[in-house]
Amino acid sequence: MQRIEEIYWLRAYGCLAVFSFHLLDHLNQRVDTLFTDLIRIPTVLGTPIFIFISVFLFSMRYGRTIPQGFLGSRVKYVMIPYLIYGLAYSMAEFLRLRAAGVDASLVETLREYLLYAGWHGYFLIIAAQFYAFYWLYCCLHLERWLPSTPWLVIGSLISMAWWGYWQWSSELPAGYLHWIAPLGWLYLFFLALVLVRHYHDRPETRPAWLVALARPRWLAALIGLVVVLSLPGWIEYSSKEVWVVSLFLLFTLWVMGRLRGRRAPPLVKRLNEFSFGIYLAHPMFFNLVDVLDSSQHLPLPLYVLALATVGMAGSIAWNLAVNRLAWGGLLFGKRLRVA
Repeated sequence: MQRIEEIYWLRAYGCLAVFSFHLLDHLNQRVDTLFTDLIRIPTVLGTPIFIFISVFLFSMRYGRTIPQGFLGSRVKYVMIPYLIYGLAYSMAEFLRLRAAGVDASLVETLREYLLYAGWHGYFLIIAAQFYAFYWLYCCLHLERWLPSTPWLVIGSLISMAWWGYWQWSSELPAGYLHWIAPLGWLYLFFLALVLVRHYHDRPETRPAWLVALARPRWLAALIGLVVVLSLPGWIEYSSKEVWVVSLFLLFTLWVMGRLRGRRAPPLVKRLNEFSFGIYLAHPMFFNLVDVLDSSQHLPLPLYVLALATVGMAGSIAWNLAVNRLAWGGLLFGKRLRVA
């Protein structure tokens, strides 16, 4: 398969977006202002980017011909790290609560993290579901009933309705169960299929609607609207919001055209190599900084610098170390091969 340079850029951006989103969570414990809210806007795209990239690359590489063992191989590389890191983070949370004098139950904590996906690794369950959906879509020729272009519109409306429902619901299910339901992410699947379908089209033969929506004016206008709605506090910031569906669609259509063929520099490719490991491990190192500075003596700029440096360097070093072991990549996050 040809190298798709724009995917390198997207994956690096997604990695930094997730990293920055969680860094801002820690920062908000010390300062919470409109500025820290506004800089969250570009970070909400992180999780959707990783889901989109998975479907895009599979569709580009395999088309409708799924290789033998595809589903089992893909699922094990996301669900085994889900269990390993879920155990680690749940045990850390249990010990933290007990140290704080909270009468926490180990069974309840494990249930929250592993069964209800109540930690940032919920993305891995979503990925596993879309691997299965892609396998079914190809094997059962579902494109006959679910053509990608109409279903991009239908899927976007379903996703927006899903997030809107839970935004206004007074009762939420346990953990992140409503986050991992595929309905909220359906638009990503069909967006990937649409872009693969038209990837090799000449500019003059691409659908007019695709060309029109890829113009940066629409993306700029939407971002401006989100900023305006942020001023009175009407906007929540996460990848699970109604407005993020439109933002991701316009952003991806624009960036896939803007970066088409633009070679990714070594730093971007290096970030791609460790993106999965960074995604999984960075909160562990953020928490280490908080433990070491539990009395909050560090000035705010140094605290942010410590989070960024320790979080990034620690995650990369950890991923390098575990991938030296025979089963390290499978258990703790595989280091990607980047040409």
